[in-house]
Amino acid sequence: MTDEPLVVFTPSGKRGRFPAGTPILTAARQLGVDLDSVCGGRGICSKCQITPSYGEFPKHGVTVQEGALSEWNKVEQRYKDKRGLIDGRRLGCQATVQGDVVIDVPPESQVHRQVVRKRAEARDITMNPSTRLYYVEVEEPDMHKPTGDMERLIEALEAQWNLKGVKTDLHILSVLQPALRKGGWKVTVAVHLGDANHPPKIMHIWPGFYEGSIYGLAVDLGSTTIAAHLCDLQSGEVVASSGIMNPQIRFGEDLMSRVSYSMMNTGGDQEMTRAVREGMNALFTQIASEAEIDKALIVDAVFVCNPVMHHLFLGIDPFELGQAPFALATSNSLALRAAELDLNIHPAARVYLLPCIAGHVGADAAAVALSEAPDKSEDLVLVVDVGTNAEILLGNKEKVLACSSPTGPAFEGAQISSGQRAAPGAIERVEINPETKEPRFRVIGSDVWSDENTFAESIATTGITGICGSGIIEAIAEMRLAGVLDASGLIGSAEQTGSSRCIQDGRTNAYMLWDGSAEGGPTITVTNPDIRAIQMAKAALYSGARLLMDKFGVDTVDRVVLAGAFGAHISAKHAMVLGMIPDCVLEKVTSAGNAAGTGARIALLNTEARSEIEETVRRIEKIETAVEPRFQEHFVNASAIPNSAEPFPILETVVTLPQVNFNTGGGDSEGAGGGRRRRRRG
Repeated sequence: MTDEPLVVFTPSGKRGRFPAGTPILTAARQLGVDLDSVCGGRGICSKCQITPSYGEFPKHGVTVQEGALSEWNKVEQRYKDKRGLIDGRRLGCQATVQGDVVIDVPPESQVHRQVVRKRAEARDITMNPSTRLYYVEVEEPDMHKPTGDMERLIEALEAQWNLKGVKTDLHILSVLQPALRKGGWKVTVAVHLGDANHPPKIMHIWPGFYEGSIYGLAVDLGSTTIAAHLCDLQSGEVVASSGIMNPQIRFGEDLMSRVSYSMMNTGGDQEMTRAVREGMNALFTQIASEAEIDKALIVDAVFVCNPVMHHLFLGIDPFELGQAPFALATSNSLALRAAELDLNIHPAARVYLLPCIAGHVGADAAAVALSEAPDKSEDLVLVVDVGTNAEILLGNKEKVLACSSPTGPAFEGAQISSGQRAAPGAIERVEINPETKEPRFRVIGSDVWSDENTFAESIATTGITGICGSGIIEAIAEMRLAGVLDASGLIGSAEQTGSSRCIQDGRTNAYMLWDGSAEGGPTITVTNPDIRAIQMAKAALYSGARLLMDKFGVDTVDRVVLAGAFGAHISAKHAMVLGMIPDCVLEKVTSAGNAAGTGARIALLNTEARSEIEETVRRIEKIETAVEPRFQEHFVNASAIPNSAEPFPILETVVTLPQVNFNTGGGDSEGAGGGRRRRRRG
């Protein structure tokens, strides 16, 4: 047992022990962590910036004390004086290990930055935004009619546009008179139309006729990524979309890790609140720059998020969400001002948060329900928003059930030996020849398969760096189809499989996808611990779906919709081979892309949709997986690949699963083999 300090890197999850005095950059390189540096560790380029985290981290089994890194030195101070360095950041080439430490590598310090794949889906949306532009002609002041300029503007809005009871804030009063006189008593005003609880309010004013537009943000605040769509509130057009990694990842990759961090560290919840708000403001600056607009023109925003993110964004301690009965501070929708949330957009901008469905089923699930409308479906549809915490909806016009399932970060490439986030150079598609057991693959940034002549040329700029979530899903499913992997999740030896790609890995075996060691690149393998991580994640996902089917009293569903950025990049066949989702006719399994983001856009651009989803959420029946005994039963069954019980003839007509069992070296057994035992109805 070594007493050398433990260094844990996030978001990769890679860890190792190093002698005291080891530079963080050196530790990162030895572990294969994606930390940039171009100056050779001389403290000149600043590419290797890192953020140490202090406190208790139950997930990592470590407590980080002050003094875990060497003291701030002259090189770092010189760089900060000349170019600036964000408070809390250190240079990885200068900071050395002194004790157990958790190190976050921010996106800008990564050579291969993540591709945040939450694009805006094409959707017809009825335009009815909460904030609109109005051109008015205001009566000039008269000594015989001593009313103020604001009163005459409000009278004009009522007379010319039938807007009654309009209010305003101090910031409008300070610019009102110059605008009226510059415009010759003709102005354009942006008015937030309010709702049942809030009167209409003037947000902004321009002299004369304003020919530009105003904008709103639809924000999907996920536990792993934050994605935003900037929308024109007049045309509905998405003028820019962008995303960043959620900076809270350094406090824990999954939601319960963040709840634990808050419980174990005084002020930890406020620390995470500041981190996520700062991340959002950086994202908003980035997206406004891409669209070439002034952030002050962003006057409305809609947010969707899971319950833990909901509470941490609002500055509420998520403690109660970490224990039964998982009580929310509020489940209702919220209408707030951006200034209350420290958001750097228009000072009077409005923020709307969709309602949460239950303690573990949040506003993101409500947004998915708004986007995919299972409550309006004639047939029975299963909607699965795949992510670190999966939200699952099952329903039709009769009723809708909802639950969440803690899948963890494995689908995002975390906890995987060669795993990484989706970035250029990551393997994202895999095929394995069932006869030769030889793989072929594609990487992000190239459309060429690895066995094609132009592959080396096509990846010259990205290289092959690891495997992302969709890649590991396809790799494991293909290994099962090719007979390299048995139903229990064991990889066969070279002798058992007839493939030299199956190599010894400790007491088990691994399958080698790529060996780049000859060129100084990585060796990318799929190991048995990798498969276990995916088994646990997919079992949680499947068990949640099966639990809802039990409650509905059905064995099959008519349609499956895969939502979320990850769900959009996995194939239906591979998902069913793994047993991630109940079997369904392949043509009936579709992708909705970022359905939560689409729901946010609908709520942003059509205020009637906000009332609609508030009513829908009240009718959704919530199922809490944590207290359902059948969830554990389904979880055990679903730990096999694809599943150890309940036959699904649909899958068996699509693929033939090899009857192999590497645990005994013999043929298939009923419990662990490729078949399933019996059909059961919930």
